[in-house]
Amino acid sequence: MKTKIFAAAILLFVLANVSLWNSDPWSDGLEKAAEITAVIKEHYYEPVKNKELVYESIKGMLPTLDPHSYFLEPERLSNLREDYKGKYYGLGILIQKHGDRLMVISPLEGTPAYRLGIQPGDIISQIEGESTKTISSYQAMLKLRGEKGTQVNITILRQGFEEPLEFTITREEIPLHSVPYAFLLNDETGYIYIRNFSSTTTQEFEQKVRMLKDKGMKNLVLDFRDNSGGTFVQSLEISDEFLPKGATIVSIKGRRKQYNKLFIATKEDQLEDLPVVVLINRGSASAPEIVSGALKDNDRAVIVGETSFGKGLVQTIFPVSNEAALALTTARYYTPSGRSIQRDYSNLEDWILRREATPEEREVSYTNKGRKVLGQGGITPDHEASFSYQRLTFLLLSRGSFFSYARKFVDKNTPLSQIYTLPLDPEAQSPDSPAQDLVQKDLEITAEFVKDFKKHLDEIDFSYDPQDFENAKSEIKREIKRELVSSIWSIEQGMKVFRMQDPVVQKAMELMDQAKTMTS
Repeated sequence: MKTKIFAAAILLFVLANVSLWNSDPWSDGLEKAAEITAVIKEHYYEPVKNKELVYESIKGMLPTLDPHSYFLEPERLSNLREDYKGKYYGLGILIQKHGDRLMVISPLEGTPAYRLGIQPGDIISQIEGESTKTISSYQAMLKLRGEKGTQVNITILRQGFEEPLEFTITREEIPLHSVPYAFLLNDETGYIYIRNFSSTTTQEFEQKVRMLKDKGMKNLVLDFRDNSGGTFVQSLEISDEFLPKGATIVSIKGRRKQYNKLFIATKEDQLEDLPVVVLINRGSASAPEIVSGALKDNDRAVIVGETSFGKGLVQTIFPVSNEAALALTTARYYTPSGRSIQRDYSNLEDWILRREATPEEREVSYTNKGRKVLGQGGITPDHEASFSYQRLTFLLLSRGSFFSYARKFVDKNTPLSQIYTLPLDPEAQSPDSPAQDLVQKDLEITAEFVKDFKKHLDEIDFSYDPQDFENAKSEIKREIKRELVSSIWSIEQGMKVFRMQDPVVQKAMELMDQAKTMTS
């Protein structure tokens, strides 16, 4: 690590002080950098690798430009390609770290993990013979993914089995869904969540729209919360879905003429007449901000939530080798009203801490219908609404306490679960089964469920302040319901009941009449 920091610091010093040499500064500066690298390689107390010196020097250089230019090492470049293509090669499981345990949340239907019988709640204790206790879920994901057709060995700990289970699994192509959830909130209002923007986003989105229209959708809640971006082209196509032909979507301007472009809607007869409310939050960045800005400035949608991240820069990927690349900012983008939404990063501490510019410091622009909008600080929603957790709820989530309770309930390992009948139980088909004992998707989380959950917390030695529990009770009941429905039916069904209780989604539904006026 000291080698890397030293190399980065030296190269930054050389490039920042090229004027110290009299001849051509860039040529001389690079020569000096090469000389310094040679000195390091010859005299450092242990051998160093050229690749490490170069990689760390580049990574040390880029933050001096802006916060969004970055270096793509082989591992990161591979992940970017997977996200863009909307697929990867692996096992097909959702995993999450709960304390020091790597837990399977769900196997994806039809995947290698699913066919081999890996179950929700399984603990992956080893990958290729190495313990998973000290690695993050991200590091585990990288170990589980690999080339198509290759194999990976994992060790599973499963409740009810005394001995670990050993699996050798062949990696296959697994789709990465950009649009994972779509359902009706009521008879007429659809909900679609776009997680990121990849090459398949528009295709997935249109499939979900057709499905919801077949079920009677006449309005839409489009959720971009915590969507950190993706491909620029897909943000144009999603915007085009809602805008009339000829409407401005976005413009970009760079130092080189090739980056100066205006993008307009080119298609028609799509969703131009569909009332839509768009949800954003502080985690909505770049591509979702392009869509939100296009719809807001064209007075096409109601925007609900929190002020978005504020990333108004465009990165172009430049390969520097077969295994590495540079994501370099080449342009700024501007919403249809002509505003830049990029947050000021001249003071890096303010940028990291998200200190907001005052309204007086922000550029003022106007939508097509004369509504005032502000630049230099993300997309400001038309109506503010937020979703957050109290500290205890967050701790319970991080420990996987709701998930583990739901698994115990489904396995009939809690006192309350002995009373209830699950839909897949044989007695659920019997006419003699009392209706109140059959778990339904709209089940009410009553005091008996809360009591049952508290007993589970005692069993896993999770201590908490009773008053903190009381203060967070509504959130806790909401999470219990989500995990029970997810475990009994499906993750999407669990997400649906969860979103029905989401205050931001509820606010969106209240404002749907306002969205309808924007299509007239």
